[in-house]
Amino acid sequence: MSLREDFTTAVKDAMKSGDKPRLSVVRMIQAGLKDRDIAARGGEHDGKIPDSEILSMLQKMIKQAQETLETAVKASRAEMAENTRTEIEILSSFLPRQMDVAETKAAIQAVVAEIGAAGVKDMGKVMAVLKERFAGKMDFSKTSPLVKEALNG
Repeated sequence: MSLREDFTTAVKDAMKSGDKPRLSVVRMIQAGLKDRDIAARGGEHDGKIPDSEILSMLQKMIKQAQETLETAVKASRAEMAENTRTEIEILSSFLPRQMDVAETKAAIQAVVAEIGAAGVKDMGKVMAVLKERFAGKMDFSKTSPLVKEALNG
Protein backbone atom coordinates (compact mmCIF):
# COMPACT_ATOMS: atom_id res chain seq x y z
CA MET A 1 0.00 0.00 0.00
CA SER A 2 1.35 3.43 -0.91
CA LEU A 3 1.79 6.28 1.54
CA ARG A 4 -1.09 8.17 -0.09
CA GLU A 5 -3.40 5.24 0.63
CA ASP A 6 -2.04 5.08 4.19
CA PHE A 7 -3.02 8.72 4.72
CA THR A 8 -6.53 8.18 3.34
CA THR A 9 -7.01 5.13 5.56
CA ALA A 10 -5.64 7.02 8.56
CA VAL A 11 -8.14 9.86 8.02
CA LYS A 12 -11.04 7.39 7.84
CA ASP A 13 -9.86 5.49 10.92
CA ALA A 14 -9.31 8.69 12.91
CA MET A 15 -12.76 9.97 11.98
CA LYS A 16 -14.40 6.67 12.98
CA SER A 17 -12.55 6.49 16.29
CA GLY A 18 -12.86 10.20 17.08
CA ASP A 19 -9.07 10.61 17.36
CA LYS A 20 -8.97 14.38 16.79
CA PRO A 21 -5.19 14.86 17.17
CA ARG A 22 -4.45 12.11 14.62
CA LEU A 23 -7.10 13.42 12.25
CA SER A 24 -5.64 16.92 12.47
CA VAL A 25 -2.07 15.77 11.79
CA VAL A 26 -3.04 13.51 8.87
CA ARG A 27 -5.06 16.32 7.31
CA MET A 28 -2.02 18.57 7.73
CA ILE A 29 0.07 15.93 5.91
CA GLN A 30 -2.48 15.70 3.11
CA ALA A 31 -2.54 19.49 2.73
CA GLY A 32 1.26 19.57 2.46
CA LEU A 33 1.15 16.72 -0.03
CA LYS A 34 -1.45 18.52 -2.15
CA ASP A 35 0.72 21.66 -2.19
CA ARG A 36 3.71 19.65 -3.37
CA ASP A 37 1.64 17.83 -6.00
CA ILE A 38 0.44 21.16 -7.37
CA ALA A 39 4.01 22.45 -7.49
CA ALA A 40 5.07 19.29 -9.36
CA ARG A 41 2.52 19.69 -12.15
CA GLY A 42 4.11 19.71 -15.55
CA GLY A 43 7.34 18.29 -14.17
CA GLU A 44 8.82 14.85 -14.38
CA HIS A 45 6.27 13.34 -11.94
CA ASP A 46 3.22 14.90 -13.61
CA GLY A 47 1.54 16.24 -10.50
CA LYS A 48 2.15 13.32 -8.12
CA ILE A 49 5.35 13.35 -6.13
CA PRO A 50 6.92 9.92 -5.47
CA ASP A 51 6.96 8.22 -2.06
CA SER A 52 10.62 9.16 -1.54
CA GLU A 53 9.68 12.85 -1.68
CA ILE A 54 6.71 12.22 0.60
CA LEU A 55 9.09 10.66 3.14
CA SER A 56 11.34 13.70 2.83
CA MET A 57 8.34 15.97 3.42
CA LEU A 58 7.42 13.98 6.54
CA GLN A 59 10.98 14.27 7.88
CA LYS A 60 10.90 18.03 7.37
CA MET A 61 7.56 18.22 9.17
CA ILE A 62 9.03 16.25 12.07
CA LYS A 63 12.07 18.53 12.19
CA GLN A 64 9.80 21.60 12.30
CA ALA A 65 7.73 20.01 15.07
CA GLN A 66 10.89 19.25 17.06
CA GLU A 67 11.93 22.90 16.79
CA THR A 68 8.45 23.91 17.96
CA LEU A 69 8.77 21.47 20.86
CA GLU A 70 12.09 22.99 21.93
CA THR A 71 10.56 26.47 21.83
CA ALA A 72 7.51 25.33 23.81
CA VAL A 73 9.70 23.69 26.47
CA LYS A 74 11.89 26.80 26.78
CA ALA A 75 8.77 28.95 27.10
CA SER A 76 7.33 26.61 29.78
CA ARG A 77 4.23 25.89 27.69
CA ALA A 78 3.45 22.35 28.82
CA GLU A 79 0.21 21.93 26.86
CA MET A 80 1.79 23.08 23.60
CA ALA A 81 4.79 20.81 24.23
CA GLU A 82 2.53 17.80 24.83
CA ASN A 83 0.50 18.50 21.67
CA THR A 84 3.72 18.80 19.67
CA ARG A 85 5.05 15.50 21.08
CA THR A 86 1.81 13.85 19.96
CA GLU A 87 2.21 15.41 16.51
CA ILE A 88 5.78 14.07 16.24
CA GLU A 89 4.62 10.56 17.23
CA ILE A 90 1.87 10.59 14.61
CA LEU A 91 4.17 11.91 11.88
CA SER A 92 6.82 9.33 12.81
CA SER A 93 4.28 6.51 12.56
CA PHE A 94 4.22 6.97 8.78
CA LEU A 95 8.01 6.68 8.39
CA PRO A 96 9.73 3.33 7.92
CA ARG A 97 11.92 2.05 10.75
CA GLN A 98 15.04 4.19 11.01
CA MET A 99 18.38 2.48 10.41
CA ASP A 100 20.68 2.24 13.41
CA VAL A 101 24.31 3.41 13.32
CA ALA A 102 25.72 -0.03 12.40
CA GLU A 103 23.26 -0.47 9.51
CA THR A 104 23.98 3.08 8.33
CA LYS A 105 27.75 2.49 8.36
CA ALA A 106 27.32 -0.78 6.45
CA ALA A 107 25.16 0.96 3.82
CA ILE A 108 27.73 3.75 3.50
CA GLN A 109 30.58 1.26 3.03
CA ALA A 110 28.58 -0.62 0.40
CA VAL A 111 27.82 2.56 -1.57
CA VAL A 112 31.43 3.82 -1.29
CA ALA A 113 32.73 0.51 -2.64
CA GLU A 114 30.07 0.33 -5.35
CA ILE A 115 30.69 3.78 -6.84
CA GLY A 116 34.43 3.75 -6.16
CA ALA A 117 34.44 6.87 -4.01
CA ALA A 118 38.05 7.85 -3.31
CA GLY A 119 37.85 10.83 -0.99
CA VAL A 120 35.82 13.65 0.45
CA LYS A 121 35.42 15.10 -3.06
CA ASP A 122 33.05 12.18 -3.78
CA MET A 123 30.87 12.89 -0.75
CA GLY A 124 28.09 14.43 -2.85
CA LYS A 125 27.89 11.35 -5.06
CA VAL A 126 27.72 9.02 -2.04
CA MET A 127 25.05 11.14 -0.34
CA ALA A 128 22.98 11.25 -3.55
CA VAL A 129 22.97 7.44 -3.82
CA LEU A 130 22.15 7.06 -0.13
CA LYS A 131 19.25 9.52 -0.38
CA GLU A 132 17.92 7.69 -3.41
CA ARG A 133 18.05 4.25 -1.78
CA PHE A 134 17.37 5.00 1.87
CA ALA A 135 14.95 7.94 1.83
CA GLY A 136 13.01 7.94 5.08
CA LYS A 137 15.18 5.23 6.62
CA MET A 138 18.23 7.38 7.40
CA ASP A 139 18.61 10.67 9.22
CA PHE A 140 20.88 12.41 6.72
CA SER A 141 21.96 15.09 9.17
CA LYS A 142 23.56 12.27 11.20
CA THR A 143 24.67 10.35 8.10
CA SER A 144 26.80 13.14 6.66
CA PRO A 145 29.55 12.96 9.33
CA LEU A 146 29.62 9.15 8.97
CA VAL A 147 30.12 9.46 5.20
CA LYS A 148 32.90 11.97 5.75
CA GLU A 149 34.55 9.61 8.26
CA ALA A 150 34.27 6.67 5.83
CA LEU A 151 35.79 8.68 2.98
CA ASN A 152 38.67 9.98 5.15
CA GLY A 153 39.34 6.63 6.80
